[in-house]
This record gives sequence, structure tokens and C-alpha cells, in this order.
Amino acid sequence: MKVILVNGSPNEKGCTYTALTIVAEQLEAEGITTQIFQLGKDPIEGCRACYACRKADGCVVGDIVNEFAELAAGADGFVFGSPVHFAAAGGKITSFMNRLFFSTRSKPQLFQFKPGAVLVSTRRAGATAALDQLHKYLDYNQMPVATSRYWNMIHGTTPEEVRQDLEGVQIMQVLGRNLAWLLRSLEAGRAAGLTPPPQERTITTNFIR
Repeated sequence: MKVILVNGSPNEKGCTYTALTIVAEQLEAEGITTQIFQLGKDPIEGCRACYACRKADGCVVGDIVNEFAELAAGADGFVFGSPVHFAAAGGKITSFMNRLFFSTRSKPQLFQFKPGAVLVSTRRAGATAALDQLHKYLDYNQMPVATSRYWNMIHGTTPEEVRQDLEGVQIMQVLGRNLAWLLRSLEAGRAAGLTPPPQERTITTNFIR
């Protein structure tokens, strides 16, 4: 089994990366293969609302979003990590997630019923608002959500400070173990013949009369 962990920070080896590595260490200890996917410093364009992805094979912008979508096909689970910017997820990962999950709606198998988790790193505050924002992508795609024993946040302004947040470190460790357990539980269910619930045609409404 394989989990891809997305570093939504422009800093390749910063605080968010440090939190993700703690989760990855626990997954690896449980026999789960991991890969950290870096969004990097290059700009990621926001969604153009052009709806061209409904006819194309992926997002027509054609950048790192499509690259990740190809990798997602071979993954069994995901962890999305972000720094907290003004009590919200960072702009880079927000653009990435908006376009990724919108442009892959015709390929539900990429994410649907695959376990996911989100985490944030912050200096001091705004973490729960950022977590709520990121969780909505998983909810939208019917992804079982892995949790820890507290909200998935860790504090510090440097990787060294992050490692000193002993409660935050433990939260990340528990998250990794819980995600591994969830992956194995789903695998056991499939082996026993359990299948996902049948899917219905999506109903969309508005309130204009």
C-alpha cells in the first residue's frame, strides 16, 4: 500500500514538511510505502472556472495538478499538509486542491473511498479554520477521514521548534498509525468481499425560482 503526502508549503524542508515526515515515519513503520509530493515555489494558477475539464482529460492548465492526478491513481491514501496563512490554508495548496478535485470529478476512482487526512503547521493560531477548509475536499469526495487524538496541528516557526512541540509530534505520530490501521481495515474488508456503496446520479439544485 502507498500513501502520498502533499507538502502545500513553498518551503521544501520547512515546518509543514517536518510534520509530514513524522506522519510518514509512522506509516513506514507500519509497512506502508510513502511519497512526499512537493508543490514547490513555482506559481500554481487558480481555477479559471472555464469548465473545459468536463471535456478534457484533466485540467487544461496542464501543470503540477495533472502530474499529481496521474500519481493519485496508484495511491491508496493521502495526507494533505499546509501552513496556516491568515487563519486559512496557504494560497498555493488552495489553488492546487480547488483545481485537482474539480478537474477530476469524472474520475472518482482517483480519490473516492480512499482514506485521507489533513494537517497544518502554524506559529500560533488559525489552525482549526485551516483544518476545516482542507477537510471539505475529503468530504466532497467521499474519502474516509483518518483522525488523531486531537486536531491535526503542530506549532513552531522552524523545523527545530516543530520538533519541540511534543504534543504536536505525538498527534502526528498517532495520525500516521491511525491512517495505517484504516488502510489495513479497508483492505481486509475488500478481501472479505465488501464493496463500496452504490453510487447515485448527482442531484444539483439552486434556489432561484
